[in-house]
Amino acid sequence: MVRRWHGVALAGLAVFALACEAGAGGAGGGDPEPTGAPPKGYPSSMAALGDSITAGFGSCGAFLVCGRNSWATGTADAVDSHYRRILAKNPRIKGKARNFARPGARASDLATQAAQAIDMKAQYVTILIGANDACAGSTAAMTSVATFRSRIDRGLNRLKKGLPKASVMVAGIPDVYRLWQQGRKDDRAVRAWQRFGTCPSMLADPTSTDETDDQRRRDVRARINDYNDELAEACAKYGSRCRWDDDPHEAGFSLDLVNQVDYFHPDAEGQAELADLTYGFK
Repeated sequence: MVRRWHGVALAGLAVFALACEAGAGGAGGGDPEPTGAPPKGYPSSMAALGDSITAGFGSCGAFLVCGRNSWATGTADAVDSHYRRILAKNPRIKGKARNFARPGARASDLATQAAQAIDMKAQYVTILIGANDACAGSTAAMTSVATFRSRIDRGLNRLKKGLPKASVMVAGIPDVYRLWQQGRKDDRAVRAWQRFGTCPSMLADPTSTDETDDQRRRDVRARINDYNDELAEACAKYGSRCRWDDDPHEAGFSLDLVNQVDYFHPDAEGQAELADLTYGFK
């Protein structure tokens, strides 16, 4: 049985450390360029867009970005990312995978990241974004559903115009409410959330049973569900080249698949599970 996880992007993180290993496709290259036609159905370049989950934040056991463990473009054996799986089928992608995801990114950042994917002429693009729109300082500060949708549409429209033949995968935002359910009675998780001020709209006062706090958490959960509905509709509107995958949201969660620094972001094993959940090439 596949073990399951839920972790979300650390809200409001504007400055982050250097990656412990930069992006995907970083292996050096004395190998000759592959010859002949690439295998049908497998891209020869890819880009990852999103926030700190896709950036691999915290997955090396330290409070920094660790690109080698990204579920999308990572190079680590233990993760077996989308990039590594495609590389096994199509050697032409070697060194042609870029990770443009950034900690703290919101839906408003998608268009800028899409432009970077266009510049590199990516044939496959992964998108996991939106958790930071919900992980605000308060429920009142969360991005409205209408604004969220308009920003997602702007990013996807830019991507479709610039890369009309690229395949796109949009992943569902994880359910932060389940994270709270799993961690609220774990002293280490509670201390980490309080220390780092993690996703305050959901995780502030994590042990409180006050009705006001319960309602606040339910409001955040409802907003994330609304965001996912909009992401699914936006992907459907995009057309047949966009694949919606809600498994990151629908799958369950276990604390042993997040790192033990912030008890929030997936560790290497959690990143591997995310790669398993979302990989769609056959």
